[in-house]
Order: sequence, then structure tokens, then C-alpha cells
Amino acid sequence: MPQRRNANRFKRVAFVASDTAPAQKALQQLTRRYGDSPPERADVIVALGGDGLMLATLQRFMNSGKPIYGMHRGTVGFLMNEFSEKDLTERLAAAQVSVIHPLLMRARDASGRVHRHHAINEVSLFRQSYQAARLRILVDGKERLAELVADGALLATPAGSTAYNLSVQGPIIPIGAPLLALTPISPFRPRRWRGALLPDRAHVTIEVREAAKRPVAAVADHDEVRSVRSVDIRMDHDIAMHMLFDPGHSLDERILREQFGY
Repeated sequence: MPQRRNANRFKRVAFVASDTAPAQKALQQLTRRYGDSPPERADVIVALGGDGLMLATLQRFMNSGKPIYGMHRGTVGFLMNEFSEKDLTERLAAAQVSVIHPLLMRARDASGRVHRHHAINEVSLFRQSYQAARLRILVDGKERLAELVADGALLATPAGSTAYNLSVQGPIIPIGAPLLALTPISPFRPRRWRGALLPDRAHVTIEVREAAKRPVAAVADHDEVRSVRSVDIRMDHDIAMHMLFDPGHSLDERILREQFGY
């Protein structure tokens, strides 16, 4: 649940910004007004850009324990607060916290090498060629779908349920719900399968059938592994990231609004 933070915790601010002109201009304005501490000494990280920059910032500071407050200076700003040069100290003091956990992907490729990546939004499997992927899905070691013929499949966190997951008709998950969304991408067989909601303690394994003939790539947000043979995915509850939002504009509220189409 969202919670208030102590204002004294935000005396030292570190800014990160995307390379776009609006973000760089905002960076100059804010650092001139509030200073800019090294990230390792800062009490809070302020990210200036769009959702891509926020995901990169969450990845970069995933194990730091530092809260992250985003301001929209990019294209898509679902994970960001509105930008203002004024009253940043007061806004940080009044901000509410949403705690999120990433997914951990372990993907084994054709050579047997295991690639380990975290994802804030989702882990996706995609066909690499003109032929549909053939995937076997297991949950906690038990086969749940012997064969999915599709362009791919994804496993999304609540924070990521309104991103690509929503675009492929997956369910929106409230941020505090202990659930994951397992969603097919353009399924051909079985035609009527639209995915599943799983407990966030579930371990999902996706095996690629006819992998040499029908190659599949696995992607954890922006980290891609080509020609995978199998992918293991679980939520990493050992990592907790704290995102700060202005009152009335929390991640919970934004996800709720998405369910009503605004």
C-alpha cells in the first residue's frame, strides 16, 4: 500500500535524465535550483524522461534501496509524475510509495549457456522467424499447457500489466495484488486460451519445441537472449524497489484508471 515518507530523508537528491532536449533542459533547471548529489550519497533518485528512462533507472538502482521519483520529460509517462521546477522538496516529502518487485529470468540458449536478467514489466518470448513458436508451459514444475502455438507468450508483473501485456489483451492487475499475468501473444492453438493469472510465488518454465526449426528469443524488458531452449521465470521477492508518486496519482490509482479506460 502507498505510504508517506519522512521529509528529512530527502535532503540529498541525485538527478538522472534521458538524452532528449526536454529532459536535458529540465536537468539543468533542477540541478541549478536543488543541487545534484552523487547517486551513492543521495537520499532519493529523481529521473527525468519517459517510461523507458524510468525502467532503466529502476534497473540501475535496483539493489540500492534508494527511492525513485520520476518526472515526465519523455514520450510515455505512465510511471512518471508531472514535471515542475517548483516545490520539488515539498513534493518529495508528500509523496506516496509503491513497492514493486522485479521478475528474474534465467534463459538457456542453444549452446547451453544460461543468461540471467531482471525485468520490471515483463519477460516475453517471441518467434524469431516466419514460423509460429511452439511452447510448452509448466507452472511449479507441473505441465499446464502441452503446446501453445503462437507468436509468443509473456509473464507480466502488476506494474507491467498495463504495458505490453495490456496491448495483447492481458488482464490489468492492481499493484498490490500478489499475482502475475501469463498471456499468449497472437495464439493460434489453442484458440480459446487467453492466458492465466498466477500467484506471484509461482515459478514458470517455458520450453521451446522444435527450437532449431522455430527459433525463439526471450526478452526481459530490454535484455534479449536469442535462440533460447527454455526460460525459467519467477518474481524476485528479495528485491524491493520504492517508487514515489504525488498524492492522488499513485501507481495504484493509475492502474485503476486504466481499467475504466481513462
